[in-house]
Amino acid sequence: MRPMCKLFFLLLLASSSAVAQPPAWYPGMPWNPLEPYVVIGQDEPGYRNWYLASPSHATQVKALNDYLATYGVNGVVPTWQLLRTASDWYKCGAPAFEVPPPEDWPNVVQALRYVRDKVIPVLGPVEPVSVYRNPMLNQCAGGARESAHRFMQAVDMVPLRPITRDAMIRTLCAVHARSGQGYGVGLGFYVGLRFHVDSRKFRTWGTNDEGTIACARSFELAHSSDPDAASAQPAANPLISQSPSTQPPNN
Repeated sequence: MRPMCKLFFLLLLASSSAVAQPPAWYPGMPWNPLEPYVVIGQDEPGYRNWYLASPSHATQVKALNDYLATYGVNGVVPTWQLLRTASDWYKCGAPAFEVPPPEDWPNVVQALRYVRDKVIPVLGPVEPVSVYRNPMLNQCAGGARESAHRFMQAVDMVPLRPITRDAMIRTLCAVHARSGQGYGVGLGFYVGLRFHVDSRKFRTWGTNDEGTIACARSFELAHSSDPDAASAQPAANPLISQSPSTQPPNN
C-alpha cells in the first residue's frame, strides 16, 4: 500500500499545482479559493505534523506570535499561516513551513497592518499562502534574487469570501490608490485570486482580466515618484501573470 499511497500523493500534488488559474466564479458556484495554491502538506494537518516534528518548533512559533502581539498584529491572520513558504516547496525538497529568522520579523509588521486596516475591511477574511522563502527555496521557486519574500516583507493571500477576480482587483486597487502610499506598501496580482502585499515600498504590478494595468492610478502615482517602481522584467515563475511593464523588480 505504501508505494500506491505515495503515487497517489504525488499525482494529487501535480494536479493541484497545475491548476494555477481557477475558473471564473459566479454566484452559486462552489467556493474553494485555496485549492490552486495550497496542496497536501501545506494545509492545516500538514502544519500540525510539522509543529510536532521538533520541540524547537513550538518555541519558535510562540516567540514569533509574541513578537507580533507586541505590535498588535498577531490576530490579523492565524500565525501558523504566516509560516507557509513557497507554493512549490515540494518541488524543491524544501519544508512546507518555516519560522523566518528573528531579524526579519519586523519586516512583516507594516504589511500586516495594511491587511488589517485596509484589506480585510473591504474583502473580508484572507488567508496567506506564501510568506517567507529562504534563499535556496526562493531561487528554486523562481523568485527574484532580492525578492521581498526572502526577507519576510511580503505576504501572498487569497480572499476567503466569494468574489470574482475582477471585483477583487477593482476593490483592492481603489483602496491602494487612496492609502497605499501612506502605508508605504506594494500591491500586486498573480493569476487567479492570489494577490500580494509587501512592505518594501509603494508600488504595484499585475494585469486585470482585460490585460491592462490592474491598478492604473497606483501605477501612475508610484511611477511618477519612482521611475523604477514598476519597470523591471518579471521573474520566471509560471504562477505569475507575465506582463513586463507591470511586474515587480523583486516579487
